[in-house]
Amino acid sequence: MLVLSRKIGEKIHVGNDITIEVRRVAGNRVTLAVDAPRNVRILRGELREAAMEFEVEAEREPARPVVVTHQRLGAMPMMPHVLG
Repeated sequence: MLVLSRKIGEKIHVGNDITIEVRRVAGNRVTLAVDAPRNVRILRGELREAAMEFEVEAEREPARPVVVTHQRLGAMPMMPHVLG
């Protein structure tokens, strides 16, 4: 693990396309700005574990078909047309 000290406005570059900037320090809180490509998933530490558990559950469950229904409110039900 790399541990760095940075001041407000200073940046850290990760690879060629990720930049982390210290935006604000207030008490024991630090605000960071992360600039990364859209395809890079960025999660807060406390959410990463929950996301990983969700992905594991999704892999275990067989794919269920999605059924979409449509109902018109306040309208007569549509009747099939008979050609003759």
